[in-house]
Amino acid sequence: MSGRQAETERLTSIELEKRFNPADFEGRIYEMWLDGDYFSPESGYADSDQDPFVIVIPPPNVTGVLHLGHGLNNSLQDVLIRFYRMLGRPTLWVPGTDHAGIATQNVVERMVRAEGRSREQMGREAFVAETERVALDHKTTIRRQLQKIGASCDWSRERFTLDEGLSRAVREVFVQLYERGLVYRGNYLVNWCASCGTALSDDEVEHAEVNGALYHYFYPLVDGSGRIEVATTRPETMLGDTCVAVNPKDERYQSLIGKEVHLPLTERRLPIVADEYVDMSFGTGAVKVTPAHDPNDYEIGLRHELERINILNADGTLSDAVPQVYRGLTVPEARKRVVADLKQQGYFLGQEDHQHQVGHCYRCNTVIEPFLSEQWFVRMQPLAEKALAAWERGELLFFPRRWENTYTHWLREIRDWCISRQLWWGHRIPVWYCRDCSEMTVSREDVTSCGSCGSSNLRQDEDVLDTWFSSWLWPFSTLGWPDDTRDLAEYFPTTTLVTGYDIIFFWVARMIMASLEFLNEVPFRDIYITSLVRDKQGRKMSKSLGNGIDPLEVVDEYGADALKFTLAFLSAQGQDILLGQDTFAIGSKFANKIWNAARYLLMNLEGRSIYALEEVELQDADRWIYHRLNRTVTRVHAGMREYRFDDVGHAVYEFFWNDFCDWYIELSKLSLYSDDESEQDRAATLLVSVLEESMRLMHPLLPFVTEEIYQQLPALPGRVARDGAQGGAPALIVARYPEPAAEREAPETAVRFAVLQELVTAVRTLRSEFTLPPAMKVRFLVRTEPGFHAAEFLERHREMIASLTGADPSADGIVFLHGEEPGPELLSGSVAAVGVGFEAHLYVRDLIDVEAAVRRFEKEIVKHRKGLERAEGKLNSPGFLEKAGEEVVAKERERKRELETQIAKLEGHLESLRNS
Repeated sequence: MSGRQAETERLTSIELEKRFNPADFEGRIYEMWLDGDYFSPESGYADSDQDPFVIVIPPPNVTGVLHLGHGLNNSLQDVLIRFYRMLGRPTLWVPGTDHAGIATQNVVERMVRAEGRSREQMGREAFVAETERVALDHKTTIRRQLQKIGASCDWSRERFTLDEGLSRAVREVFVQLYERGLVYRGNYLVNWCASCGTALSDDEVEHAEVNGALYHYFYPLVDGSGRIEVATTRPETMLGDTCVAVNPKDERYQSLIGKEVHLPLTERRLPIVADEYVDMSFGTGAVKVTPAHDPNDYEIGLRHELERINILNADGTLSDAVPQVYRGLTVPEARKRVVADLKQQGYFLGQEDHQHQVGHCYRCNTVIEPFLSEQWFVRMQPLAEKALAAWERGELLFFPRRWENTYTHWLREIRDWCISRQLWWGHRIPVWYCRDCSEMTVSREDVTSCGSCGSSNLRQDEDVLDTWFSSWLWPFSTLGWPDDTRDLAEYFPTTTLVTGYDIIFFWVARMIMASLEFLNEVPFRDIYITSLVRDKQGRKMSKSLGNGIDPLEVVDEYGADALKFTLAFLSAQGQDILLGQDTFAIGSKFANKIWNAARYLLMNLEGRSIYALEEVELQDADRWIYHRLNRTVTRVHAGMREYRFDDVGHAVYEFFWNDFCDWYIELSKLSLYSDDESEQDRAATLLVSVLEESMRLMHPLLPFVTEEIYQQLPALPGRVARDGAQGGAPALIVARYPEPAAEREAPETAVRFAVLQELVTAVRTLRSEFTLPPAMKVRFLVRTEPGFHAAEFLERHREMIASLTGADPSADGIVFLHGEEPGPELLSGSVAAVGVGFEAHLYVRDLIDVEAAVRRFEKEIVKHRKGLERAEGKLNSPGFLEKAGEEVVAKERERKRELETQIAKLEGHLESLRNS
């Protein structure tokens, strides 16, 4: 290496800012990435012979801003995208937003109401235009927020579920499903939200336990021979009853089947029918049947051809189908009035407190009413069978695997999907009705004349499609389907979906069904279900609790890298993430460590020359750091393949902080500050090489700080970028990701180096326990066991050990005895630490105030024994063991072991001091 020294340019020191401040460079770095078109799979830095890696973003709703759940989801997507981009795969992350029909319309309706207007006053066209304006504002905000957290999406391909192209896809799917007999229209019982004024699918109803009442009353027989008692939690629905049902096997009611009862509070009569659905053991064994307002009653009504009386208006008030006195009342008002009238007329038997499950709107939390209404539906069974078969064939993998149960259970229990919504914001149903001949036309294009009679007197269906009807096409509609586009050919199917568990049936399963139905293949193979983010008390984050964390505030305080790294570091599969705002200090401190390490190395390049790595002779410490780096690279690759983000985070953290900073940089100071320029250059070359590779290693998790440092590094001779440029890639984002290399494996060196580390740590611990100042030089004796494999290695690295322990590097400063028992004179004045295969005896007597040290250790022993007594008392208490959780008991046992270890160590020190 020295022969080429004169030919190589000498470096000047490179100054990074002393204070690490992400705000100084994150915006600038992101603009550099945008300007370089690095987010595009066609940027020129990918290997065209590799399979693409593609993710479509779960589109955020255009109703607000990103919350921490979005922060987690998009951070993990970005980690994957950056990793596979650096591996050279053509990598595409498709961004976009969802029009979110109900949610967005609710937001805009509240806005216009606050201005003294209503959507009805505005009219459909004006209201939709206002909603488009609001949606555009939110789309812009969401894009800016995603960019601020570092999302490396291909913004040239950004999509919106109401885009023209996606709207064509929605119409195409609706028409094809209609033509295949999988879309139909009918008068059925649906979930109705009176507040939103629309039907909801079963999956949009959230059930919650509520404290209600069970009301008991009776219906008198028309012939005057008796009465039938019933009970219900919804007495107002009796006004829509059309029969009373009993079980045909119930002997109590055999003589009553076929008779009639009076319906109290009305002038109507109801038949008594026999139906096996009725549970004879529940209550009186007789049930009131309201086919228009209960799913089970609806089925009974079909079996017995009963009238279906809808007692509700669309706004949730009682309709003209009920007696005059109840019309226009809300459901709660009608319930009170009906109960009062039953009491007043003598039909009421009593009520009792009753807890039961009640459905609520997933958007506004209004109680859902079963409601008889004409709606559009998708027949789901044929689609579900294909989606289930794809999973059974192994074409889909869930991470964690347990979420497969949610997926398969929903598919096996699937019901038809109500897809029409009584809204104005969304994809209007592509169906037209002729006012002259009543012909219905389903069309991909707008219809201007009736295909049957030729009339132009048409009206389009007023309803829009469920938001999820566009979302379930997202993996292929965003790539240009139904057209045969290049993107569709290149990037479908996508590779991985990263999403939350709560939309496995809303979205994940439906995307799989749609892709199989229209493209005959699954839309992705891997489905990673993110953890649930909770606060430090384990509570789900919510507006009502006020415990939410704004990811943009985290970026402002700690930086985007701190957000991304912390979330990945804590993302253990299947486990909730407990967070407070200060938790993000994990990532902030690590980014700061990276900055300071790079700053130190770059400052020390003054006058140094950097050579091609192949020209540098490696020593044991160098072989060890490359071995550790190689093991870390292997661990990261495995973690990425298996979506173990926490393992990836811990791997890079442990390598850079522990191996590189705490050990290798410290070791390198011997060479870096030596009098031999050739050795200084050798050390500088290796330090820059490992630092540069570490930046590539950590980039997916900490993209901004690693890119900023990478841009400051000197060119590395012999390094060729994908574009053929010498010295490395123009930007870290497209540099080659480290790959495992068999030639870097040095297991024997690593095992021996681990012994050296154990020895150094043992001596450092003794120094700390005896409060020896860092500048104080020490002496110690190392005795190794006979035949110990690392004995020669330790002695050969005497200077390195001395440097790391603050010892005198001479033969007198560190004495090695291999297999020999040291005599008493050699151990005089020393204290011992025992390692695997060796003992270290540190000479402390002449360096300390022995009497003061004895008093301190005795005091500490007394303190630890009291703590040990308390721990033993708890662990010997049956009450504690029964009441405390397993985790608490385990922690107490660990505390007991630690105290015992500390006491034994301190007693050993006391014995050494007293006997020396």
